[in-house]
Amino acid sequence: MRKSDVRYAQFVSILKEELLPAMGCTEPIAIAYAAAKARAVLGTVPDKMTIEVSGNIIKNVKSVVVPHTGGLRGIKAAAAAGAVAGSEDAELEVISNVTREQIEEIERYLESAEMEIIHVDRNHIFDIGVKAFAGENVSYVRIVDYHINIVEIKRNDDVILLKESAMQGDDLTDRSELIINAIIDFANSVDLDDVREVLQRQIDYNMAIAEEGLRGDYGANIGKVLLAGHEDDLPYVMRAYAAAGSDARMNGCELPVVINSGSGNQGITASVPVIVYAREMDKTEEQLLRALVISNLVTIHLKTGIGRLSAYCGVVSAGCGAGAGISYLRENNPDAIRHTVVNALAVDSGIVCDGAKASCAAKIASAVDAGLMGMWMYEHGNEFFGGDGIVKHGVEKTIETVGKLARHGMRATDEEIIRLMLED
Repeated sequence: MRKSDVRYAQFVSILKEELLPAMGCTEPIAIAYAAAKARAVLGTVPDKMTIEVSGNIIKNVKSVVVPHTGGLRGIKAAAAAGAVAGSEDAELEVISNVTREQIEEIERYLESAEMEIIHVDRNHIFDIGVKAFAGENVSYVRIVDYHINIVEIKRNDDVILLKESAMQGDDLTDRSELIINAIIDFANSVDLDDVREVLQRQIDYNMAIAEEGLRGDYGANIGKVLLAGHEDDLPYVMRAYAAAGSDARMNGCELPVVINSGSGNQGITASVPVIVYAREMDKTEEQLLRALVISNLVTIHLKTGIGRLSAYCGVVSAGCGAGAGISYLRENNPDAIRHTVVNALAVDSGIVCDGAKASCAAKIASAVDAGLMGMWMYEHGNEFFGGDGIVKHGVEKTIETVGKLARHGMRATDEEIIRLMLED
């Protein structure tokens, strides 16, 4: 792909838009971001907050530890952290620099401030609104569709920002040109200086949290469980490192990750197995970076049809991306990459998302395993064919079908999952 090709600039922009640093699980961090913005607009820490959240936000915040809060979980903890200690201009690193004293302030705030959570359904799967009160003054900040997409800011009756068009993500780079063949072409030809910074940050951040997950005691310690007795078995090592990153991230580790498609777990899954494989097999820096272009863009391509949040577990897409990236490192064969994606989708599609929590690490291990199985199937002359369940003739038709399944077919499943999670 030539630099003059319009897709070249689009693909570079997509990587820069999606591979963002984030501290902690991104849904509670988005709440903290909205609360920090609302406090800044209000001009003081509010004595009262109303937090409006869609069902998928409830699902993804309910059980996860909010970093830099001393182990607190949930919507109120995230909003309190943002309102008390958030840096309103730091986006998904909004609570990266919280002090010990501020953690104590957050705890006191939760005990003293009036906070109300309202479940809203305003035709956006991703929807957060924070209303902050101080005396007679009130501010309001709303985020929809993705984690830093602020579409409304008000102070009292003054409208500071209202972005109607952005409510559908129109300010993001067009993803319609993302197809597997074009992704492979771009990965083979991209000037690495155009993407090196964002990919190196992904390598540094995501490997650091994976290594911390294996050192520490986080959640169900899925990474350690996988690695025990399998330290020299590369497929186990790849799965273990990826799972360990999620172990740490879901359970309060205060290290940042580089996300993919709005998710740290997806960012870890799409990158860590590829990095581990490249290092173990003595691949060059150039080979690793080009493989990460493949894995990240394949993940983004799959997630574009599915949507940011759904009942379909996002790490399935990232596991496919990792399998594609590793396939690239093994033989850089476009047929192998295409078949890896199709095979992996046939294996693991259907894993449900029941929110962010410790068990995400186990789902990551399963998704990486499916990506590897899809790759090994092709290498041994086996594949799933069009007509085998949801598999269609060709990789793009299969991806399109999975997107419809996740976005539309599993909508009722998503609603039931949320209902069940909110039961006592």
